[in-house]
Amino acid sequence: MADKAECTRRIALLQERLKTGGIDGALLIYPIDIYYYAATRQNSALWIPADGAPRLMVRKSLSRAEAESTVETITPFPSGKAWPEIIGGQFRRIGLTYDVLPLQQFNFYGKILPNREFVDISALLRELRSVKSTWELERMRHSGRQLCAVFAEIPEFLRPGMREIDLSAEFEYRARKRGWEGYVRMRAFNQELFQGLAVAGSSAASPGFFDGAVTGRGLSAAAPHGASTATIDDNVPIMVDYTGVFDGYLVDMTRLFVFGALPPRVQEAFDAALNIQKEIVSALVPGAICSDLFTRASEMAQAAGFGDHFMGVPGEQAKFVGHGVGLELDEMPVLALGFNVPLVENQTIAIEPKFVFPGVGVAGIENTFAVGARGGEKLTPLADSLVRL
Repeated sequence: MADKAECTRRIALLQERLKTGGIDGALLIYPIDIYYYAATRQNSALWIPADGAPRLMVRKSLSRAEAESTVETITPFPSGKAWPEIIGGQFRRIGLTYDVLPLQQFNFYGKILPNREFVDISALLRELRSVKSTWELERMRHSGRQLCAVFAEIPEFLRPGMREIDLSAEFEYRARKRGWEGYVRMRAFNQELFQGLAVAGSSAASPGFFDGAVTGRGLSAAAPHGASTATIDDNVPIMVDYTGVFDGYLVDMTRLFVFGALPPRVQEAFDAALNIQKEIVSALVPGAICSDLFTRASEMAQAAGFGDHFMGVPGEQAKFVGHGVGLELDEMPVLALGFNVPLVENQTIAIEPKFVFPGVGVAGIENTFAVGARGGEKLTPLADSLVRL
C-alpha cells in the first residue's frame, strides 16, 4: 500500500484543485477512491477539506483502518446527527463522485447535510488518478512482470483438446500462486469482468455486453463473458486476455496462440494489429490527442481491409482502441472519438487493436504502456509474436 508521503502528495494535489474550483471539500465514499487517498479499502467515508487535515470515518473494520491508513484522524462512522458538526457550516460546496454514487446514498448525505450545494468531482478525481507517480509506475511494472511470467508458461500447459475453461483455470491457478489478487475493478455502470478470458475459434467471436472488442461465450446467460466449455480445435486462433493485479495495481495484456496455423485472413489481421500497435505506441507522447490516435488506428484497420471487424463483432464494435488502467480497468484517458484531450506524461494505457471474425475467431494484441517523451514504455515486457504450438 502507499506510504504517508505518497498519500500526502495526492491529497495536496486534490486540495489545490478543489480550491481552484471553489469547492470547500470532497466527501468520498467509493472504496477505491478512499484507498487511493487513505491507503485502506475498509468500509468508510473520507472527508478531505480544501484546507485542513482529512478525516476517515470507518464502518468496518476500524482496527484494520487504523493499522493501514496514512490518515491521522480516524474515527468510527458517525451518527447522522453528528455530521453537521463534523463538516461544519462553513463548508457549503461539497464535491461528490456522481459517477459511482447511488441515488440512495446521495439522498442520505443530502438529508444529514442540509443546505449544502453538492457538485460532481468525478472527472476531477479521474483526471488526477490518471497520472501515475514514480511509486505507482513501479507497482505496475511489477504487475507486468508477474503477469508476463504466467503468460510465458502457457506453452507448458496448453494442450490440444483442452476446453477453454480448462485453459482459463490453469492460467488463473498459476497467477494466484504468484500472488495475483484477482480483483478486476471497473468504474463503469453495468460492467463486470471475471479476471480475464481464454477463448478460441468461433466461441471467441461471440457478441456480448462487455464494452470491449472480445467477449467470449462464457458459461451461461448469467455469466456471458470469458471462457466456455467449448473444446479448443487445431488451426484456430486462441486468445488469452488477462489482467495482472498485484498490490492493487493492474495491467492488461493479450497474446495469441494456435495449434498448427491460423487461417490466412486471421493471420493478416494479426499482422495488422501489430502494425497498429506499433504506430500508436510511437505516438504515446505528452500532447498527443487521444481521439487522433483512435482515428489513426481506425484508418489503418480500414486500409488493411478489416475495418468492419475492428474492435468487435461487425455492427457491435467497441468505440476505442486504448483505455487507461491503474487501480481500475477503465481509467482515463481513453483513445476514442470525442476524447479530444492531450496525453500527459506517466498516464498508463492498455493499447488493444483487435479484430473479430464471426464463426472463425479473433486476432489481436494488447499491452500496457506508460506515456513518455519518446513514446510508450511497455509495462508488459513479453514478445508479441504469435505462439505456434
